[in-house]
Amino acid sequence: MKVSYHGHSVVKIETNGKTILIDPFINGNELTDLKAEDEKPDVIILTHGHNDHVGDTVELAKKNDSLVIANHELATYLSWQLVKTHPMHIGGAYEFDFGKVKFTQAFHGSGLITDGNEIIYMGMPAGLLLFIEGKTIYHAGDTGLFSDMKLIGERHPIDLAFLPIGDNFTMGPEDAAEAARFLKPKKVVPIHYNTFPPIKQDPHKFVEMLDGCEGQVMSAGDVIEY
Repeated sequence: MKVSYHGHSVVKIETNGKTILIDPFINGNELTDLKAEDEKPDVIILTHGHNDHVGDTVELAKKNDSLVIANHELATYLSWQLVKTHPMHIGGAYEFDFGKVKFTQAFHGSGLITDGNEIIYMGMPAGLLLFIEGKTIYHAGDTGLFSDMKLIGERHPIDLAFLPIGDNFTMGPEDAAEAARFLKPKKVVPIHYNTFPPIKQDPHKFVEMLDGCEGQVMSAGDVIEY
């Protein structure tokens, strides 16, 4: 299995002949190394409905007949765009042909902002637990720190955690380091930083705050293999 990071909150997983993209914000993301026209995901998983996470989902899904996994409201909206979807919600898990996905809580917002100055409610934001090839990957989505991260880590020992550190809209480095102490993953990768001025952070300083687990700063295109 190959797990790669591609700027902002974009994570790609290649496993069992499938390519999975999480939060594929590509066009408009100056930190990504991806080109939307080159990507061929079999599956797209979305943490919530903000534009910088839904990103290029509709175009990618239509072009590649991708399955989009998202919370019920967001999945319903995307199905109206003629996208193939599998709706889920917080606390629920489902076994797919590539592995199991479980949605966890996240403390954030979730609304799609349209060109017509409308905000469309997109259901509750979420984090993701992925159980693939005997490994557990946690993508926290956009969230603040919450104490039930302890429960997530206790019930599901985590091999790799992607945690937002940008502050302003999500946890900052100090809270993300505390989240890592709650979750107790084997490895932590910082995400959701430096894309916009309000979330400018030094990921190396975040890694220095970690104790009890390994931290790895990933540049766009870097890969972790299992």
